[in-house]
Amino acid sequence: MTINTFPDYEALSEATANLIIEILKKKPDAIICIASGDTPLGVCKFLAKSDKNLFEKCTFVGLDEWVGMDENDEGSCKYGIYQNLLIPLNFPAERIKYFDAKAQDLDSECQKINEFIASRGGLDVMLVGVGMNGHIALNEPNTPFDIYAHVSELEAVTKTVGQKYFTKETILTQGITLGLAHLQEAKLPILIANGNRKADVINKALTEEITEQFPASIFQKIENSIVMLDQEAAQKL
Repeated sequence: MTINTFPDYEALSEATANLIIEILKKKPDAIICIASGDTPLGVCKFLAKSDKNLFEKCTFVGLDEWVGMDENDEGSCKYGIYQNLLIPLNFPAERIKYFDAKAQDLDSECQKINEFIASRGGLDVMLVGVGMNGHIALNEPNTPFDIYAHVSELEAVTKTVGQKYFTKETILTQGITLGLAHLQEAKLPILIANGNRKADVINKALTEEITEQFPASIFQKIENSIVMLDQEAAQKL
């Protein structure tokens, strides 16, 4: 695990975007997975303004989604990625692999994504944020470290914090998500965090016990992982 600290959110976002750009330069057909949400938003905006030729051959794999939603639901994970990255890049639909979180058979959706990622030799980049309860993607506390894509039952804190993405109160019960096994197998696993409110979370994840009760602690086990922080998020390390 390598920890990099930056003076502010802008510098953090640009440096993280550049990590992904360097991968694309070396491997144009890379498999890229980027979290939605507030923290990766700056990364998406930097990528969206970069040379579009870099994205001509790569494939985008969605990280997670609230069950029952898709890109037409403002506040969904897919909506955020489409609006801030895929649409600005004119990314072709045939190179986007996302869960259908409205499907009747969600286990089948998980299997499809697992098989696709395995067929391509794993993810080249997996960029994730961290929740206030230590969740990675929608892998909630007590998720097994060796699990692949799965449906998760959301904890109360995730349901509450998730409301910030919606213009009105929205019932959130489950998520569908890539697993922590995907993270461990990714060629470049990246954790990004910013702001004072993430300082305690980051300290616990990176310096305390490695435990499935706090999924983000898995980064301590992943030798090739990179942690990208601004000074506020890193202040308690």
